[in-house]
Amino acid sequence: MKIDLIKHFCSLLVASVLLPLGLAPDRALAADKLIGLYSAQVMSMSLPWIAQEAGLFRKYNLDFQVVYLATTSIATAAILGGDADIVQTGGTGIARAFVQGATDLVIIGAVKNALTQSILAGREIEKPEDLKGKKIGVSRLGSNSHYFTIQALRRFGLDSGRDITFVQSGGEFETLAALSRGSIHAATLSPPGDATAIARGFHYVVYGPDLRIPHAAVAFITRRSLIAKRSQVLGRFMLAMAEASKFLHTDKEFTYKVLAKQLRVEDRKVLDAAYNAEIKVLEQRLEIKPEALQAILEDVAQIDPRAKKVKPQDLIDSRYLDEMDKSGFFDQLWGAKR
Repeated sequence: MKIDLIKHFCSLLVASVLLPLGLAPDRALAADKLIGLYSAQVMSMSLPWIAQEAGLFRKYNLDFQVVYLATTSIATAAILGGDADIVQTGGTGIARAFVQGATDLVIIGAVKNALTQSILAGREIEKPEDLKGKKIGVSRLGSNSHYFTIQALRRFGLDSGRDITFVQSGGEFETLAALSRGSIHAATLSPPGDATAIARGFHYVVYGPDLRIPHAAVAFITRRSLIAKRSQVLGRFMLAMAEASKFLHTDKEFTYKVLAKQLRVEDRKVLDAAYNAEIKVLEQRLEIKPEALQAILEDVAQIDPRAKKVKPQDLIDSRYLDEMDKSGFFDQLWGAKR
């Protein structure tokens, strides 16, 4: 569906869905400001970019400013300090912070509930076992790329603490650059970074999507105290994200335009490879899957036993998703219930 048709269709939802929710934007008023952060320059974190390009923030009377801060731990610290209202990042940071007492943090929606990173290398490394004794680039320790590498290597009998050396690059672009320079032997990358590496002559040593590792890889996180103060504003943000998800899943050309602008990737083959691999595991209705959080809590519990007392539902507030489902917003947006 093309962008103009989607815009026309979505505008019809305002009267039937937003008014009962009390979330209809009042364009006579100044736009409500929200500050958002995202922790990786990857396709799965593209919903705010899509919403901006499609005019969805303007539609919902939001002045949304989004800032890139590499890695989950930094983004989590920023929202805890009140420097951001919404963070789009992986669930590891919030789980660790929650276990340590930061129970104001809460997940209100998810984009991806499985890890889709892959480990790539040059011709000298053919199989996972060849990674023993090698340097592997990840964005940061504690990031999704770091977690994926640990879990993936474990499946091939390698101990990441003993058998390899992690090199922190700071971000997806930087990891790919380090691999291209030869300063690391292998790199853990997300779409479309992995497809770009393939185009440059590297190959998959471990193809992540085949492993289907459960993990709250990309989620929208805010504070319970902010929900109490600005519930309707956050509700409008989630409506914008729901509509952006529709664009992502149904308008490939528009999505490619956004990705090319934000990620500086214009090679059609790279975009096709990244999109076709990633879209299969992205949540159309922003569903938060408890099992994806449980996997993180079990991992955290190995370091902090307090995590054993935390349940996935303790980290979730699904009010906005529930309301969009109950009101019929999702069904009108997607045409039918899954």
